[in-house]
Amino acid sequence: MRLAVLSDIHGNPIALEAVLADLAAAGGADAYWVLGDFSALGPDPVAPLERVSRLPGARFVRGNTDDYLVTGQRPPPGAEDVARVPSLVGRFGEVTASFAWTAGYLAGRGWLPWLAELPLEQRQTLPDGTRLLGVHAAPGTAHGEGIRPTHDDGRLAELVSGAEADLVLVGHTHWALDRTVYDVRIVNLGSVSNPLAPDLRASYALIEADEAGYRLEQRRVEYDHGAVIAALEAVGHPASEFIVRYQRGEQRPPWETG
Repeated sequence: MRLAVLSDIHGNPIALEAVLADLAAAGGADAYWVLGDFSALGPDPVAPLERVSRLPGARFVRGNTDDYLVTGQRPPPGAEDVARVPSLVGRFGEVTASFAWTAGYLAGRGWLPWLAELPLEQRQTLPDGTRLLGVHAAPGTAHGEGIRPTHDDGRLAELVSGAEADLVLVGHTHWALDRTVYDVRIVNLGSVSNPLAPDLRASYALIEADEAGYRLEQRRVEYDHGAVIAALEAVGHPASEFIVRYQRGEQRPPWETG
């Protein structure tokens, strides 16, 4: 069997199509897992949903931005943060406008109920008996700090404690990694869109498995960042300046910038 696993498309069909083209060139897949963050923070919230929902054997997980869209909650900063630190008012307005724009787009096309029904996890036992778990941020949650390269083995062990899996696949932090702690292999897929500098390529994983074992390959794919920027400008996205920083390689990991 061949399983393609990707995460964090963020309303970017240009990056998604580049990933799917790379996958086709590599021989395709029998099934697909998409581990959340489908629509928010990109120029086209609907096209990626239409595309992945038609993939063969596709299974899905909800991400933190998917939660925000269907619950009405928002990422920080909130109104209380602005009350304490008035300089955050600009960022607060940008976040509010961005998620309202995306939610309205999805509501108009009828996709919010689909997002609302997404599960928190996907599980499968591979042919060799390996127990596979796919989540967005970490086992049991779509939110929080996620799986980061700065975590030591002790912290990673805490995050996957009780996962009842041998191979845990996550997204959320937009930073690919592959670590094994106490016999649990943890693979962060990175992201399809909104990359963190310095590597601006889309990333995903391809698993080939049979009774003898499995092989997991993390793949990187170039795509047209200029076209994404142009698409943001064309639709008048209310958070275009923020998203463009990712596409231009100006967004560093939060654990580097504080």
